[in-house]
Amino acid sequence: MNSVKKLPIGWRKERLERISDIQTGIAKNQNNQDETTEFPYLRVANVQDGYLDLSEIKTINVQKNKASRYMLEVGDVLLTEGGDFDKLGRGAVWDGQIENCVHQNHIFAVRVKRTQLLPSFLSAQTGSTYGKRYFLSCSKQSTNLASINSSQLKAFPVLFPPLPEQKAIADLLSTWNEAIEKTEWLIQAKVRQFKGYIQQTIGLKCEEWLHIKPKKIFDTITEKGFPDEELLSVTQDRGVIPRSMLDGRVMSPDGTTDSYKRIKCGDFAISLRSFQGGIEYSKYQGLISPAYTVLRPKMEISVDFYRLFFKSYLFVEKYLSLAVIGIRDGKQISIPDFMSIKIPVPPLQEQQQIAETLNAAQKEIDLIKQLLEKYKSQKRGLMQKVLTGIWRVKPEIVNLCTEMSNEQ
Repeated sequence: MNSVKKLPIGWRKERLERISDIQTGIAKNQNNQDETTEFPYLRVANVQDGYLDLSEIKTINVQKNKASRYMLEVGDVLLTEGGDFDKLGRGAVWDGQIENCVHQNHIFAVRVKRTQLLPSFLSAQTGSTYGKRYFLSCSKQSTNLASINSSQLKAFPVLFPPLPEQKAIADLLSTWNEAIEKTEWLIQAKVRQFKGYIQQTIGLKCEEWLHIKPKKIFDTITEKGFPDEELLSVTQDRGVIPRSMLDGRVMSPDGTTDSYKRIKCGDFAISLRSFQGGIEYSKYQGLISPAYTVLRPKMEISVDFYRLFFKSYLFVEKYLSLAVIGIRDGKQISIPDFMSIKIPVPPLQEQQQIAETLNAAQKEIDLIKQLLEKYKSQKRGLMQKVLTGIWRVKPEIVNLCTEMSNEQ
């Protein structure tokens, strides 16, 4: 862990258990012999990094005499016990959005002593680089997952200034959060607009176009034995990219890459899980996991048209669904079935015209996404500085925040 060597004047360092009560949640499958009552409860999926996703709330039966033990209170800081490496320390403050809500045992509820610590300040610090490094350093780790227990959470070394400065820092970060949220809303609006373009330019004309099987458009390529090629990752939001471009911890392949396949610029990659987000396009040459099938055009097409079409909701919902087969633990794409279904092939000039129109809209979305990433990156850098006391909020700003708080 990257420790803070010297705290600024007025700051304190305390174990979390000394300035809070840490509440564990209810086990989903516990045996209830006594009379129970049904309550809404929070799952790990509801607790995201800095916010709560309450779009789907499930219920659970709890013994009446134990319900208060798991009940959430306004101001509780919710933290997940584990998940992906970059999810450690994620959480948010509970504002009482749902009445009589309890929480699952994989979520900790931290109830701070508010005379010393603000919930919003603690939530920001656990989610900062400082907090995540601590949790990662003491977590139990497997191949791609990590988890912490209540003892490790209790030992978390909280760094905090007096309450007025905590309030000023929390307000400052809240301003950044508002900018990020507004940018995310703008992206969502542009994505909805983009779907409208897809429907107008492809959906309404799709039935008029010639449909042929993918195996007549693409060859499936298996090129192995290129150990010096760069390792690539296939992602649903960025396509095929170098692994070096991924944030956080990336697992390296075990042993050699002899079984890895070479993909070239202009190729497509399809996986057994492509029904979740479409087929990915590669702007790079390198090696990808053998779990993917490489598709290389063998007839003249607009790769931009198919790059956009293969990621559209129209393709995923209408065409890929025909190649989905059920298995015990979910679904998967049948590659032979996919190569046998028929997909639209507009005239080449029309492909190019549609691609030009959609590319312009996609570039606008990409630019806004780049702005969002800048906001998030700048916020992360700011959090690391102000939440550990490396940068101090000016006294006049602290006083102003205090005055405004007193007036409310």
